[in-house]
Amino acid sequence: MSRREKNEFKEDVELKTRARRKTPDMYKVIIHNDDYTTMDFVVEILIRFFHKPAAEATQIMLQVHRRGHGVAGVFTYDIAVTKVNEVHEAARQAEFPLKCSVEKA
Repeated sequence: MSRREKNEFKEDVELKTRARRKTPDMYKVIIHNDDYTTMDFVVEILIRFFHKPAAEATQIMLQVHRRGHGVAGVFTYDIAVTKVNEVHEAARQAEFPLKCSVEKA
């Protein structure tokens, strides 16, 4: 096989491989309201773990407070689960019962 044929074969395999790749499913991280976690702590969590600007974090916190839940962000499954675990650990350390969950987007 000539060098040109090898390159063409390699390019053909790469194109077929790329064509089969599927975009990953996305998941929402939901923050749930409770009667004990402070609003300031929820805003802090949104800024720290979800990299939200203060104004947007405040809007999401108000949605959590008024509607009982709010979407903190949308991520691939592994990242969403990691974010939930980070929030639960921070809430546990601060002695708040804040809960998050993952839901398919």
